[in-house]
Amino acid sequence: MNKQSNILLIYTGGTIGMVKDYASGSLRAFDFKTLMKNIPELNQLDCTIESVSFETPLDSSDMNPTHWVRIAEIIEVNYPDYDGFVVLHGSDTMSYTASALGFMLENLSKPVIFTGSQLPIGDLRTDAKENLITSIQIAALQEKGRPVIQEVGLYFEYKLYRGNRTTKINAEHFRAFDSPNYPALAESGVHLKVFNEYLRKPKESKKLKVHKQMDTNVAILKIFPGLNESVLNSVLNIPDLKALVLETYGAGNAPTDKWLLQSLKKAMDRNLHLVNVTQCSGGSVIMGQYETSKALMQMQVINGKDITTEAAITKLMYLLGDKVSPKLFKTIFETSLRGEMQ
Repeated sequence: MNKQSNILLIYTGGTIGMVKDYASGSLRAFDFKTLMKNIPELNQLDCTIESVSFETPLDSSDMNPTHWVRIAEIIEVNYPDYDGFVVLHGSDTMSYTASALGFMLENLSKPVIFTGSQLPIGDLRTDAKENLITSIQIAALQEKGRPVIQEVGLYFEYKLYRGNRTTKINAEHFRAFDSPNYPALAESGVHLKVFNEYLRKPKESKKLKVHKQMDTNVAILKIFPGLNESVLNSVLNIPDLKALVLETYGAGNAPTDKWLLQSLKKAMDRNLHLVNVTQCSGGSVIMGQYETSKALMQMQVINGKDITTEAAITKLMYLLGDKVSPKLFKTIFETSLRGEMQ
């Protein structure tokens, strides 16, 4: 028999933690100390649930790397005492935070499940209850005394995805997230089905290592028809910029204008790391497949393959914060560290 799981709920803010005051019509923060009383369905789960909240709940638009570190520290301090963690977070930047935590929590062997909702928890048609209940259920899953999920996941609208593979696709539908380049890890229907073949499985049990230095001297530039030289150079010459995610067309293609290639080459000669990711919602960068990406390949631009923009920018912050050698940077970025790319 598996022992009963201890789950820690970490409330950072977001719609899921709000309830409507029907007298005034305004939203107020939910009291997670009365969680079991207000959501009695949780008593049916075979686990114990405790909660901790940010002192000031944040809209996810205000979430930044300082807050990512705060979440990581809460997990670090409580790691020995809990079997799994559920992080309640606003949906707008949830994919960024889930991607970042994936890199920050090295040797993770317990579930860290992000979830949120499109409607407040007290709303009549809310999606918050199902997302919350199933996220806790997933975090509590055990097999032979070990957690079934041993990575950072994101659960929303009946599906659990790898956190660093997700992107927010809709601001109105309950299906707010997708994982365009990697299958769901689990699906909730009449039964909760886990797709074991897609899960990360640590080869050996190592001590959790939490990385807390995230370097924010990074930027994202979306290539578009009409991008001019002054705009490009103003971005490439941002003071202290260390890395830039280039969102290119299709399979990693960009204009072949001489000025554009020369500007990129000059930036790389100054040790600016350039990462080529596709601006398409799905698919992969295949450098050299077309003439329009051969020049980028020849100048050794980093191949982002099928990584999301959210994972690319947070991976850059992580590697720069970890002081990775410039000589090894391209090789390490192009290596899958937490299942974020093929």
